[in-house]
Amino acid sequence: NWGPAHARWLAAQKFDHPAQQIVFQDQVDVITDAQNRLERLDAQLAELVPSWSMAPVVAAYQALRGVSFIVAVTFVSEVGDVRRFDNPRQLMAFLGLVPSERSTGETVKRGGLTLAGNRRARRVLVEGAWSYRYPARVTETIRIRLEGLPKAVREIAWKAQTRLCARYRRMTAAGKKAPIV
Repeated sequence: NWGPAHARWLAAQKFDHPAQQIVFQDQVDVITDAQNRLERLDAQLAELVPSWSMAPVVAAYQALRGVSFIVAVTFVSEVGDVRRFDNPRQLMAFLGLVPSERSTGETVKRGGLTLAGNRRARRVLVEGAWSYRYPARVTETIRIRLEGLPKAVREIAWKAQTRLCARYRRMTAAGKKAPIV
């Protein structure tokens, strides 16, 4: 969302040609309308999720760093119950987070990620993963999300945060580029 300072700055923009001003204002209005629509949808989700059978799962996922309400709802609605996968490899394949492979006879060549899985779930996971580049800590936002969650969920979330932050540091120290990590 645009803050008041940004909105004032946009409103102060002037163009020499009237057509440029019209197109600029039209695009500002399109973005504002889209933001209003997102706010309405967020409010509807906030109202509906507590009565959903998967609401406890949504709350538990939010204990993880980088997992906001929308990320948790998106992941749960796209993936469903992760227990349906026999192992983590199956989940990763469902998300398209497995390397491609070109094999002939005894030769095995692995390539980049297949990206053949669920695009929306993969996108929210990748966006959430960016938060692990910072040192592990419980921010005020996460502390509020942790209130009322079972101790086991809080412990899993902290263990995941420390492990993933350390893994990020190890991989970047080994020379991997940040987007790959």
